[in-house]
Amino acid sequence: MSPPRFDILGIGNAIVDILAEVDDRFLAEQGMIKGSMELIDAVRTDALYELMPPAVQTSGGSVANTAAVAAQLGARSAFIGVVADDQFGGVFRHDITASGVHYPTPAASRTQPTARCLIIVTPDGQRTMNTFLGVSSTLSPVHLDAELIADSAISYLEGFLFYVPDSREACLAAARVAHDAGRRVAISLSDFLCVERNLEAFRAMVRDHTDILFANERELAALTGIDDFEAAAEAVRGQVEIAALTRGEHGSVIFRGGERVEVPAEPTTVVDTTGAGDAYAAGFMAGLVAEEPLAICGRWGSRAAAETISRMGARPPEDLRHLRG
Repeated sequence: MSPPRFDILGIGNAIVDILAEVDDRFLAEQGMIKGSMELIDAVRTDALYELMPPAVQTSGGSVANTAAVAAQLGARSAFIGVVADDQFGGVFRHDITASGVHYPTPAASRTQPTARCLIIVTPDGQRTMNTFLGVSSTLSPVHLDAELIADSAISYLEGFLFYVPDSREACLAAARVAHDAGRRVAISLSDFLCVERNLEAFRAMVRDHTDILFANERELAALTGIDDFEAAAEAVRGQVEIAALTRGEHGSVIFRGGERVEVPAEPTTVVDTTGAGDAYAAGFMAGLVAEEPLAICGRWGSRAAAETISRMGARPPEDLRHLRG
């Protein structure tokens, strides 16, 4: 098998994030569940945007964030996801390529706009997301580049794609291509509500098509139906090669076969938790493709996450290679 051209290929929703700081009362008034992600339509998007205080605009999308942070850490990254030929699509393409990510997916027509995510950040740093998928929801197997997938060490799939049948099929198709080429497949569970609403599909994906699993405690509980962390971890560790399970301020626990590694969280001031899991996955996989031990992979993940949550937005603006080591 020839060496891969890329270390990490992200396949996910291409979204522009709009972030605003509010208090918990705003969440209650709008009927939002703190820390969750809800899909909303164009009408709700416009109405909620009008209610939000002044906001920060930045390119986002969970797996796109991971691809960008991984590139900033020195990994060779690529991304597949759909934007429209509109202003927000131009913003997304500029930002992800400026981060050093190879992004070959052509823009779609203007029949649907580029996706947006309205992110509400409360004083405790928790983010609550309201996502209008727009044209990103058209991602399907036709958008996949089989040569690119086969030429990437890890294809990293976004759990949010499981909301849309065609996008879910794209995940399965990408996994088959990657495995046929002898490459690895990783997936992020993305959000506990997403897992609950697509439970059997997620269970089949993890069991049958996943080598590397990323999940936080709440997502893991949703997947397994087990609230106890140790029991839930035990339920998935035999299904995948590697399970990297994050626990917020308590760090992360990583399983590979009979190996268990506990990694502490890096001390930092929490400003905005948007993108914490995305950055952790970026650091972890950057370490993995560099053939570092699991403890080092986890440390790089924790450092990248700490750097991200210490400021607003999911993508630190600078080179992050100083976090390696």
